[in-house]
Amino acid sequence: MSNSKFEAFIGAVVVAAAVAFVIFTGSTTQSFNTARGSYPIEASFRSLEGVALGTDVRLAGVKIGTVSDIALDPQTYRARTVLSVQSGIDIPDDSAAVIASEGLLGGTFVEIVPGASLDILPAGGELEDTQSAVSLTSLLLKFVSGGGQ
Repeated sequence: MSNSKFEAFIGAVVVAAAVAFVIFTGSTTQSFNTARGSYPIEASFRSLEGVALGTDVRLAGVKIGTVSDIALDPQTYRARTVLSVQSGIDIPDDSAAVIASEGLLGGTFVEIVPGASLDILPAGGELEDTQSAVSLTSLLLKFVSGGGQ
């Protein structure tokens, strides 16, 4: 009898530790915080290589949001993205969205490069100036082939 009480106690401790871990992880990675208190902005890219739903959106290296939707525009054959940006962070309307890499073998993220305009991009607005991902494979093939193409 005392053995089963001890096992139940250990089980409760394990469950409580798991719940605490999930709450701690969610609060430190801001996955709970960016879902509420954010607004959408749109951007269209020629290539979204390495970008997926949930990819970080950064400004000056600081995470300010995530990629919340990706779709192909059938008329232009460009990747239309919706970026969820934290409320309270105003993006100038002449800013650029650049797909950047964390390093040679690192992951990718969307970097917002702020412009100099005093006008702010409204919720649902579109960033016109975008720069797609640079394909490492394409660069290596150009280098190997002596590439002027």
